Amino acid sequence: MDLLTIIQKINVWFWNYLLLILLCGTGIYFTIKLRFVQVRKFKESFKKTFGGLTLRGAKAGNDGMSSFQALTTAIAAQVGTGNLAGAATAIASGGPGAIFWMWLSAFFGMATIFVEATLAQKYKTTVNGEVTGGPSYYIRAAFKGKLGKILSVLFSIFIILALGFMGNMVQANSIGQAFKNSFNINPLYVGILVAILSAFIFFGGISKIASVTEKLVPIMAAFYILGSLFIIIMNIGSLGEAFKSIVLGAFNPKAVAGGVVGVTIKEAVRYGVSRGLFSNEAGMGSTPHAHAVAKVNHPCDQGIVAIISVFIDTIIILNLTAFVILTTGVLDGKTTGIALTQNAFNVGLGSIGKYFIPICLFFFAFSTIIGWYFFGELNIKYLFGKKATKVYALLVLGFIILGSKLKVEMVWELADLFNGLMVIPNLLALLALGGVASSLLKEYENKK
Repeated sequence: MDLLTIIQKINVWFWNYLLLILLCGTGIYFTIKLRFVQVRKFKESFKKTFGGLTLRGAKAGNDGMSSFQALTTAIAAQVGTGNLAGAATAIASGGPGAIFWMWLSAFFGMATIFVEATLAQKYKTTVNGEVTGGPSYYIRAAFKGKLGKILSVLFSIFIILALGFMGNMVQANSIGQAFKNSFNINPLYVGILVAILSAFIFFGGISKIASVTEKLVPIMAAFYILGSLFIIIMNIGSLGEAFKSIVLGAFNPKAVAGGVVGVTIKEAVRYGVSRGLFSNEAGMGSTPHAHAVAKVNHPCDQGIVAIISVFIDTIIILNLTAFVILTTGVLDGKTTGIALTQNAFNVGLGSIGKYFIPICLFFFAFSTIIGWYFFGELNIKYLFGKKATKVYALLVLGFIILGSKLKVEMVWELADLFNGLMVIPNLLALLALGGVASSLLKEYENKK
């Protein structure tokens, strides 16, 4: 058995069983412990997020960024190629019922991400005049002595490899292949363009990252939402049947007609939950880096704002992809991933559909590159100090160019593996500090 096969088997066990149970279990635990915080605080989360919406917020600096800029930086990382391919993969492998379980995983994920963002705020610190934070800092707080230091260092190493290097290769490859298929452009040229645009943002520091994400995320989301809604409205007669197939398929997949044959409830749950969690990243330890540097009055202020990010990623963006696929009737049991999504938009938008998905994919993947670079940079600073960030930036740019041209299966599998490994120390710290998060929420509510 070769190394690739071994890693693939580990990833199947990791993502389809162990992490699925751990991530969902953590979400259920915090939902109960915090008395359904995602329900009680949803209206407040919506109001805090969109009440003062602006695409030209105050300039971010060493003292951090605005709450909205932190949110858009987090969403930039969450909304990526998984939103276009993830729902399609879930439906193709687990049937329409997988979407129901995706909803459920997102619901519990909102509680987890509240805790992540709140703890990131609680344990943020200032290093050399710059505000910084993230799981590495609250892991150290959760586990004193050598254990805390070892777990925090391991987490930093895993996230740098998973997102900063390998993850960004995967994102760049998705962009390159999409433009090759739709526009017959050499992926290498696309990779060089992405690297140039990325360099402009990377070397601009936190102020440039915040400025770009606060504009890019709302615009790209609106573009995709409008295009998807147009197709769904044009196929409104099929919407009822789509809902029925999702609900019925969640508990009795064999009763749902369509292109997916032989799907069991176990597969519907497994693919729905795993694709949902992989997309919204709740509990993975990535987005707390953005939430940590938000300028807010109380840690729970940002925790409440963070709730909306999972809602936008999974309940809105991922759902739109799912309903476009189901209402256009392209599910055939053979096509999966981004190809299935592309087929649905080709049917829904006609000739325009050929270009719609590659353009959306470019912005989704590019925004993820920005977010993932930023998360990796904070961990580079944690491990090696600020001087190492320029070397890190240059390496990421090199990986972007390389990734756009080469689809190395091993890189994709390693990205999944390190993504999974970084979840473990993060979840352990969240559970260890659950009492702190609960106390902070009580303190916040008593002040209201």
